[in-house]
Amino acid sequence: MKKKLANFSSYLLLIITLVFCGLGIRLVLAASPEDIPPPKENYNDETLCVEPIEIMRKQHFDFILDHRDKTVVQGIRTKQYSLIGCIDCHITPNAQGEYARYSEETHFCASCHQFTAVNIDCFQCHADRPEEATRKAIRPNRIAKDHTQEMHDYLQTNAMHSR
Repeated sequence: MKKKLANFSSYLLLIITLVFCGLGIRLVLAASPEDIPPPKENYNDETLCVEPIEIMRKQHFDFILDHRDKTVVQGIRTKQYSLIGCIDCHITPNAQGEYARYSEETHFCASCHQFTAVNIDCFQCHADRPEEATRKAIRPNRIAKDHTQEMHDYLQTNAMHSR
């Protein structure tokens, strides 16, 4: 009886090992560049990304984390490798003019992160849409207004009262 149980356990372990090996091979083969969702490129030959595409695909997280550390720890703020720059360039509106949220698989960042099963926490604090879209979402009916005349009148009134 013990021998049968030992044989059964050995076969079961072999089957489990083969299944996991098969899944691993499938994941490695599935991660070929043609299987990764295509990026929304909001740039052209003149306004290229901060790094070549192949480097960004493999190392973008290094650039973002390094930029974060320089900004938060050292107080050095630059636009190169900033998350805002990435979002403003790569998050483009659909045909209806709406911007995808990170929770949607059509979001530029989410499409690859979901594909590769990578969890990120950037958008717990940072906007997942361009600044313009975020402003419109917060105040959709607000009309941009030129406050120059109002400021001029205010300064004139204060100047008269101070005399």
